[in-house]
Amino acid sequence: MEKMEHIVLDEQRGDRIDKVISGLDDEWSRTQVQQWIKDGAVLVNGKSVKTNYKCSINDHIEISIPDPEELDVIPEEMDLDIYYEDKDVLVVNKPRGMVVHPAPGHLTGTLVNGLMAHCKDLSGINGVLRPGIVHRIDKDTSGLLMVAKNDMAHESLVNQLVEKTVTRKYKAIVHGIIPHDYGTIDAPLGRDVKDRQSMAVVDNGKHAVTHFQVVERFKDFTFVECQLETGRTHQIRVHMKYIGYPLAGDPKYGPKKTLNINGQALHAGVLGFIHPRTQEYLEFEAPLPEDMEYLLSLLRNNH
Repeated sequence: MEKMEHIVLDEQRGDRIDKVISGLDDEWSRTQVQQWIKDGAVLVNGKSVKTNYKCSINDHIEISIPDPEELDVIPEEMDLDIYYEDKDVLVVNKPRGMVVHPAPGHLTGTLVNGLMAHCKDLSGINGVLRPGIVHRIDKDTSGLLMVAKNDMAHESLVNQLVEKTVTRKYKAIVHGIIPHDYGTIDAPLGRDVKDRQSMAVVDNGKHAVTHFQVVERFKDFTFVECQLETGRTHQIRVHMKYIGYPLAGDPKYGPKKTLNINGQALHAGVLGFIHPRTQEYLEFEAPLPEDMEYLLSLLRNNH
């Protein structure tokens, strides 16, 4: 059993204990944390509390994180859009709205469920809930993902991500008219101190670099291509907001009044990597999904 401690910060004062704890780790759902609290796995200043306990500044929280349960991921037949597959790797085009991997309390309908039905051999490095998953894209982002079918491939692909040799280009529609044709955003990312469920540019964050290029300008929007140098959580979404051009449709980082699209207008269109076994460079391109093509046609007509 792993233990974790946290001292409540000034901006967390008055927040419920389950909100504070679930904000400490992307993988912890509020429901899961509430169960830990009920099971006595959470102590505040050495005592058990209820799930609705309101935190005070400098409260000392101790969490005894239960060992992960061996959950069976149920293979589900899905019509996957597979771009490439051999005995080591698979490249799949994920639709907007699909979660990449299961989590406790949400074990079906994910890309991993579909992959499990499609191929029985996936790398086990990331554990039972994330077999084969080397990197992920957000639920409401569409586009290409590479999947490892064995541990050798997994290790190679992760190393390529670390060494920044993987090509990852995204197309996005952003609010505002970007005046310059090219740009680089080099700004560290970490948890937003005001909202632990969101990411933000913070002084002590992780190194994050996004390059962008304008593809087309419209009346109130710009169509851009972004290339990732690093791959932080919500990187493009936070970086574009930071420079004043948030993504259209982004429910977390964008304005309320936006284009009619179910989630952020972001598509992982180009993915390139060195094949783990053959050492050949492979690159794939997936066209824009219909919903983004439709938005672009509307913007061109209103231009």
